[in-house]
Amino acid sequence: MTARVRPGRFAEIGLFSWLFARISGRVAGTAPPNLFLTLARRPRLFHGWLLFAGSMMPRGKLPRRDTELVILRVAHLRACRYEFDHHLRLGRRAGIGTADVERLIEGPAAPGWTPREQALLTAVDRLHFDQDLDETAWAGLRRHLTEPECVELCMLAGHYEMLATVITALRIPLDRPRGHPAP
Repeated sequence: MTARVRPGRFAEIGLFSWLFARISGRVAGTAPPNLFLTLARRPRLFHGWLLFAGSMMPRGKLPRRDTELVILRVAHLRACRYEFDHHLRLGRRAGIGTADVERLIEGPAAPGWTPREQALLTAVDRLHFDQDLDETAWAGLRRHLTEPECVELCMLAGHYEMLATVITALRIPLDRPRGHPAP
């Protein structure tokens, strides 16, 4: 897959974005993330997006494991390998194991989820397929989340749907593992 927008170089994205991408790559165990290098071609948009996205992940109020489960389910439903691979690395650090990933692909009805996790994943599926939450999904969420947490969950799922669209439309290439040469 050929990128439709080439990831930015230092001169195109500036010092802040360049350093941010390099540090993020170190944290993720990859080269500087192509997503960041690509979005940074529009610096004001990129910086605003970082503040918005960062307010949900990693600085959201939902537990990190829940956040990563939501993101991974969205990425799976959208068939967005970039998003899935990136958050699989982050999810491992949040306690998401191989059995969780297998269940995640199967969906919220898979055996082994806690009632809370099942409610979160059911909500993600409803938001993806219906762009809404029916009363059953909402009631399930409210048994486990406060109203502000429900707002965050809806924003988180919607944000990663949007991000999957951008990644797919721009054909952002997968990140190279750290230390591997560029093709």
